[in-house]
Amino acid sequence: MRVEQENIELNGQVLVLRNAEEEDAEQLIEYLKTVSGETKFLVKEPEELTMTVEEERQFIAHQNESPETVMLLGILDGEHVGNCSLMRLMQSRYNHRASIAIALYQNYTGRGIGKRMLQKMFQIAEAMGIEQLELEVAEDNDKAVSLYQSLGFQIYGTFPDNMKYKDGTYANVYWMMKKLSASTHN
Repeated sequence: MRVEQENIELNGQVLVLRNAEEEDAEQLIEYLKTVSGETKFLVKEPEELTMTVEEERQFIAHQNESPETVMLLGILDGEHVGNCSLMRLMQSRYNHRASIAIALYQNYTGRGIGKRMLQKMFQIAEAMGIEQLELEVAEDNDKAVSLYQSLGFQIYGTFPDNMKYKDGTYANVYWMMKKLSASTHN
């Protein structure tokens, strides 16, 4: 889904939130590889990201054409800092729900960028008539859990041993959910 670009003043800098475009494809593949290597909290290892530039272009085009998905890039003073995406669940009994995900380059975390990106997604989701947003987050990703809770997400369950790392250790993952004002009940 295409959304209107938004420019936000953030600590004396300009944060641009905009749709990804097909010409961003190569940069987005590198971003995914980098952020996957910077943190253990994402679901893929960098070497698992094998999408070609053409496949990424097609993925971006699909995201922009679909009325049920949104992918936003965060650009801070001209530098790509991260992505946030929303994917509505398509089955009729689940259509009031959407999954949300976000990842920033590590050197841009803790600056309020993720919070602003998520708040923009809340507005988009409400305009789409979505009633609840859901996400999964590693239990030991304290900064992300704290951010999500500050924005109204609550923990509704834990998936034990949800992720298994290369070293053989496991991570539990929280399932978190936030009700939106479009909801008919709390």
